[in-house]
Formats: sequence, structure tokens, C-alpha cells
Amino acid sequence: QVQLVESGGGLVQPGGSLRLSCAASGSGFTINAMGWYRQAPGKQRELVARITSGGSTDYADSGKGRFTISRDNAKNTVFLQMNSLKPEDTAVYYCYADTRWGARYWGQGTQVTVSS
Repeated sequence: QVQLVESGGGLVQPGGSLRLSCAASGSGFTINAMGWYRQAPGKQRELVARITSGGSTDYADSGKGRFTISRDNAKNTVFLQMNSLKPEDTAVYYCYADTRWGARYWGQGTQVTVSS
């Protein structure tokens, strides 16, 4: 079993920045890809960014040029640096981790609110 704990959400003004973190813990697992999804009220969950164990990244168009995903493999931790935040970035952000045997685990979600 893998547990994911997120941190770093909060309230920020438009144009501001936030850094989300997500740490995986447990035993006997190897993580391949990690990433972030978000879900705004009344909308479907959507991919924000993902990163492989080798460091290859992929971003949704909405975050390109503003968001940066990174990871610390030694600590099984993934980060999402979000700059130039917009009100439409307001959502609950969920991290995930894919294990080597094909299971996907999710974090509990962290609220990001962009408002003046």
C-alpha cells in the first residue's frame, strides 16, 4: 500500500505563486510516473502535469509556461511550482503515483484558490 500526502495549497492573489508537494510513503513499492490532476467545481478532473521516473515531463496546455513539475526520486516526492496563477486555476489539486506493478494511488487533494 502506498500513501500520498499533499501540502502547499492555499489562497493566493492572481499573478501569485504556489508550490505543491506530494510525498509517497509505504513499503515494498517502486514508483514510475507521478503527477497532478485538478478538479474545479462542476467540472471533470483534468491532468495538469506528469513526470516519469527518468524526468520526462508533460503538461496540459493550460499550464504550459506557468507550471513546472519536478520530483525527488530518493524521497518519492513530486512538486508542482505554479506561477502567474489565474482565477481559473482555482481547483482541488490531486497528486498521483503509478507503481511498477500498474497500480495508481491518489492523494487526498489540496485546495488552491486564486482570488483577489
